[in-house]
Amino acid sequence: MNKRFLFLLLHLPLAAVAVVFSSCTSLRSGPEARYSTSFNPPLVPPTNRANLRLKLSTGAQRLYLVEGDRVLLATPCSVGTAATPTPHGHFKIYTKTQNRRRVSEPGSGYPMTYWMEFQTAYGMHWGFVKPYPCTHGCVRLPIKAAQKVFNTIPTGTPLHIAASHPEDATVGKTLPVLDDGPMPDPPWSYMTSPQVFQDAAQGKFYTY
Repeated sequence: MNKRFLFLLLHLPLAAVAVVFSSCTSLRSGPEARYSTSFNPPLVPPTNRANLRLKLSTGAQRLYLVEGDRVLLATPCSVGTAATPTPHGHFKIYTKTQNRRRVSEPGSGYPMTYWMEFQTAYGMHWGFVKPYPCTHGCVRLPIKAAQKVFNTIPTGTPLHIAASHPEDATVGKTLPVLDDGPMPDPPWSYMTSPQVFQDAAQGKFYTY
């Protein structure tokens, strides 16, 4: 099976797989950052990690890490489709798992690196990013963004998910359009190997 097709089975709202994991400064990186693997958002170090908050805009597909009125990091992301939306509301990141894999079929063993869970079976994690909603409810982040957010926020960090946030009209507009759709398929042997986590720890994915 083509691994890109397998990924689509995992993350697109296809009726045949409806039972799958459904609950599941300038900050511009530059026009060359078409693939999410090239996007490396700057991070302003926080002064007090206890005051950090996350704001997720499902309409703009943007995630903002903020402290007070300061945006410390901003990144494009991918959210759930209309059929399988990312839930709106106020949450907390109640568990973090750096090296997590999918445990159910199809796709058991698929990496969901830098997993940050905010509701049962819903989390933010590394994943292929596209410029339109394409997940079953989880939030996919570029690899370097996922790593920086994961390493910066403590468990218990508040997360506000809404259709829009004021930051969409400011820093959100400076972010590049990321589209991993044309990216060549990584080998399944790589995706299920320890190397995928070793690369993630260096902020990279496969040969990128």
